[in-house]
Amino acid sequence: MAEKTFFNQNGVSVTNSRIIIGGQTFAMSNITSVRMIEETPSYKGPLILGAIGILPMLSGDGGGIGVGLLLIALAAIWAFTKKAKYFVGLMTAAGESKALNSEDQNYIGSIVQAVNDAIIERG
Repeated sequence: MAEKTFFNQNGVSVTNSRIIIGGQTFAMSNITSVRMIEETPSYKGPLILGAIGILPMLSGDGGGIGVGLLLIALAAIWAFTKKAKYFVGLMTAAGESKALNSEDQNYIGSIVQAVNDAIIERG
């Protein structure tokens, strides 16, 4: 049977016999399932910085208010720039492996779909 390619982009290749991700090769015969894993970012840092920004504002003087507003603004910018990470999760007999990550959900979803198609093709 000829090797059929389901996905080939940015150094990631998915065929009916193997998956190549970042120079690492996985045999399709060893993969039992695939899924997209979403890891949401932690907002602890921005929350702590925002809380610290409130402290100088309690002093009531103009300088303290300015510093506090600056810290709160920085915390807000930091929080809004955080993005979720998405992983290709490959399940094998040895367990689950996070094979690739990206902030682009559609890219990871395309790879997961290609691996699913390859699993179905394999039968």
